[in-house]
Amino acid sequence: MSQVGFGVLGPVAAWDGAGGALALKGPRHREVLGRLLVARRRVVPVGTLVADLWTEPPAGAAGAVQTFVAALRRVLEPDRPPRAPAALLVTDGPGYALRAASEAVDAWRFEAAVGAAERLPPERAAVLLAEALGWWRGPAYAEFADRRWARAERSRLLELRLLAVERLAGARLALGAAELAVPELEAHLTEHPGREQAWRLLALAVHRTGRQGDALAVLRRARRTLAEQLGLDPGPELRRLEARMLAQDPGLADPAPGPEAIWQRAAAAYDRAVPEGSPARLESTVALLRGLAVTGADGLDAARQHRLAVVTAAEALGDPELTARVIGAFDVPALWPRGDDPAQARQVVAAAERTLAALPPGAAHDPARARLLATVAVESRGTRSPRGAAAAWQAEEIARRLDDPALLAFALNGVFLHCCDRAGSAAQRRRTGAELVALAQRHQLASFEVLGRLILLQARCSTGEFDAADREAEAVDRLADRHGRPLARVFTAGYRALRAAATGRSDEAADAYRALAPRLAGAAMPGVAAGLVPLALLGLRLRPGAPRPAVDRTADWGPYRPWLEPLLLLDAGRAPAARAALRALPEPDPGLLYEALCCLEIAGAAELADQPALERARDRLRPAAGELAGAGSGFLSFGAVDEWLAVGC
Repeated sequence: MSQVGFGVLGPVAAWDGAGGALALKGPRHREVLGRLLVARRRVVPVGTLVADLWTEPPAGAAGAVQTFVAALRRVLEPDRPPRAPAALLVTDGPGYALRAASEAVDAWRFEAAVGAAERLPPERAAVLLAEALGWWRGPAYAEFADRRWARAERSRLLELRLLAVERLAGARLALGAAELAVPELEAHLTEHPGREQAWRLLALAVHRTGRQGDALAVLRRARRTLAEQLGLDPGPELRRLEARMLAQDPGLADPAPGPEAIWQRAAAAYDRAVPEGSPARLESTVALLRGLAVTGADGLDAARQHRLAVVTAAEALGDPELTARVIGAFDVPALWPRGDDPAQARQVVAAAERTLAALPPGAAHDPARARLLATVAVESRGTRSPRGAAAAWQAEEIARRLDDPALLAFALNGVFLHCCDRAGSAAQRRRTGAELVALAQRHQLASFEVLGRLILLQARCSTGEFDAADREAEAVDRLADRHGRPLARVFTAGYRALRAAATGRSDEAADAYRALAPRLAGAAMPGVAAGLVPLALLGLRLRPGAPRPAVDRTADWGPYRPWLEPLLLLDAGRAPAARAALRALPEPDPGLLYEALCCLEIAGAAELADQPALERARDRLRPAAGELAGAGSGFLSFGAVDEWLAVGC
């Protein structure tokens, strides 16, 4: 079972790893859980639990506590084998402790977030605090407000929440978003009128919205409220603020709005100005998804989830020109010829083809036509569909004729992806990469410059030009940092592991590949990640003329499993089955590991002395003579192609 989550910012609750609520049975079970969470991983003796649960403990109270704990354990660790010790709700000496991870409890995460926000710039602090305040579902330990054991923790968490509300308001003021802070502070002070800091922030926020008289009225209201409820005069900060307002101090003016405030204002203005259901909203949505897709794994995953819905909604409006713009606007660069979501790609291609057929003839629609063709090319990658390659060349021809640099960059992406259907394409990929870099630099197309440099890096790896590849990797890292393209660093990390392997540092390379595995798994690029690290580790040891290493049968080889199957069967002593698996192998799918898969076929054919299979694999590999097998991926290498071509000769 994945990590259990616990909630105390509201009623005491627990959730499984998928976010589903766990059934905690009766109030006593929730109270035991809440009491253990208050202890923050420390042991709570059974006697203390008994005293906290009952004013006058009944006979057998200690046994009842044990029953509650046993029931909680069954809920929290349902997969724990009988008699196996608990790992979460543990028995320790005279009592029990809940060994929850720090990030598993909403109150602990909230406390960490509030502390972290104090050290962050306002734009990041505002985002973090707004998210953290959203974790509250009601008063902390809501159903145990009258319990002595909960009082101090409830008070501490309430004070922390009030501080978070005020820090969020302060961050928004610093970002020039006073209008966002005013309603939240008004609500905050309605519930907690004794907060001097909140009065100061409210008065300043109102002042910065251009209402100086109302701001002074806020200060008068603060003076009256503090006197009536607390018998206090305003503190020095409130008095200084009032004096500065009366003196019309220019230092109280609203600072220039920061990115977060600008975003909030623009989004609010867009919602007001653009009607719901407007076609413009669809075009804006796909532009947002395009930006989201290059922000990192979460953004890419979210963009992928919503993209098809936007395309479907556009088609439903019956305007092929609009649909073409919506489909073609998602020109997110694609480096890996194996797609991440083949089913969705087929649906996008089908929608693009329908829209192409519906577009009226004539040159006026050529830009839309070219974007649809480029989309067909990019989304058809990793297949042997002749339509994908033809669409790439058509899109390139139209883009060059229109002299549209952004469109040409998108079309060249499709051209690149469809030149990986055979061995020995390094020269063509180098030309495409160089043109993309030059085009992107001239027209400030940052994402396509990253793509072009990664293509050049891969092509240079194919031919063993690692010094030049180093320069491309460094340039990619600079661009990734400057323009917020974090996924690019996954590819440069893979390259550096390959670089270590190519220079004889096999142990260092192996460590680098293992460190890369979780980064690939978390990058939302399953087409890249599946089977890549096991293949890279095997490539460190598999060389022509050397004893063949055993193949790890427990590894997840992903889509490359068929090319490993003959070797796995040989390791299991099943030569006839290995021969049958070898002869059943198809041509490798188009991709950057084409040459590596040919090498695996050669290894199996040589061991089985299967001459026809050996000749077939060598014929496929021969166009890459003089290159490094698999190094065009930028991740791994099986060594010199020429050495593999000599196997069995």
